[in-house]
Amino acid sequence: MRHFGKKPGHARSPRHAAWLFDRKDTELKTLILGGGVIGVTTAYYLAKAGHEVVLVDRQPGPALETSFANAGQVSPGYSAPWAGPGIPLKAVKWMLMRHGPLVVRPHLDPAMWLWMLKMLRNCTSVRYARNKARMVPIAEYSRDCLRALRAEEGLGYDERSQGTLQLFRTQDQLDGIGKDVEVLNEFGVAHEVLDRAGCIAREPGLASAKAGFVGGLRLPGDETGDCRLFTEGLAAIAEGLGVRFHWSTEIGGIVTEGGRVLGVRTSSGLMEADAVVVALGSYSPLLLKPLGIRIPVFPVKGYSLTLPVRNADAAPVSTVMDETYKTAITRLGDRIRVGGTAELAGYDLTPRHPRRLALEHSFTDMFPEGGDVREASFWCGLRPMTPDGPPYIGASPVKGLFLNTGHGTLGWTMACGSGRVLADILDGRKPDIDPSALALGRS
Repeated sequence: MRHFGKKPGHARSPRHAAWLFDRKDTELKTLILGGGVIGVTTAYYLAKAGHEVVLVDRQPGPALETSFANAGQVSPGYSAPWAGPGIPLKAVKWMLMRHGPLVVRPHLDPAMWLWMLKMLRNCTSVRYARNKARMVPIAEYSRDCLRALRAEEGLGYDERSQGTLQLFRTQDQLDGIGKDVEVLNEFGVAHEVLDRAGCIAREPGLASAKAGFVGGLRLPGDETGDCRLFTEGLAAIAEGLGVRFHWSTEIGGIVTEGGRVLGVRTSSGLMEADAVVVALGSYSPLLLKPLGIRIPVFPVKGYSLTLPVRNADAAPVSTVMDETYKTAITRLGDRIRVGGTAELAGYDLTPRHPRRLALEHSFTDMFPEGGDVREASFWCGLRPMTPDGPPYIGASPVKGLFLNTGHGTLGWTMACGSGRVLADILDGRKPDIDPSALALGRS
């Protein structure tokens, strides 16, 4: 049986021990499952708080699944649930579009159909406003945590702090942003509504756009950056703080006794732990189900292209979101990332060529001279989506077992805040924001 030795120089908090496990010793061991941006940020903040941390992942290194090539946005102002009024009708329209943003590949999986029914239940004005109000605070807090971390650690990841521009091709789209603006006003999120000329002034590359557009919603506080570079860099920093990483290690199951976590079965043997954090994205429900813990997280496949900048003056400055095709076109240093598409196909990671064509269409419509899509690399990954929108952050019914999962398209946006909140919970401190709306038992 594997034991974790205590790392010298990392004092444990007796308050944490008494609060979490009703024990008097201070040699607490925290095991994090998942090496994407959520797992690594959680490991970092726990290590900064003096915890002994071990992270386990089946991949040979960090950020090799969903965090590998996402859209690159850190967009708290754009944090919103997919479920909203009018979405059922829009979904039908999207599936009929040639380059539509939604693809459903039906199969006999009760979890998929139950998830879809729960999502439909949230497609009301009241639930949309409530769920967005739950998402914006953790996203805004996370952006602030990211800025503080970047300043403290000097971590670079092709980051830019020049905002996000949501671009509307039709007047109906522009006229329909009222509810979103209300929530932005409620939480004091800076924003501006722009006409076509205003959009081009903020993103000069749009002057050569082939597609017509009438205006946009700009969120100047949003940022961009390469999630993979960030996660790799933070993993190295966390290792310097004492975090131990077990890469290329399969996770078999969580071991409990008497309603308390004991450890995790892995391909390297049984790893004992006082606390276990499940940060496995779309695979979290599969690990939790044998324990009787059912979370409505389902994989929604997303795609991206990454291509070199060909003409800097005709390329995006930051992130431009094409509202019609639900794509995000982001500048990452000398590269451009085009991300989008929602494909419900279970855990199938087969890349579909029509999805590539959809991303190419949106990009060449908006920035035809910015880059050559023929030189792009094509990628897909599974987003862990909840039917209401917010992630699950906090304790589970099993003592010592915690969740940090279900962030959907906003894992990069919410990562630092989620890791910091969970570290505070495990350490017995009151988080800077109220995490109750992100709890497993929320209504």
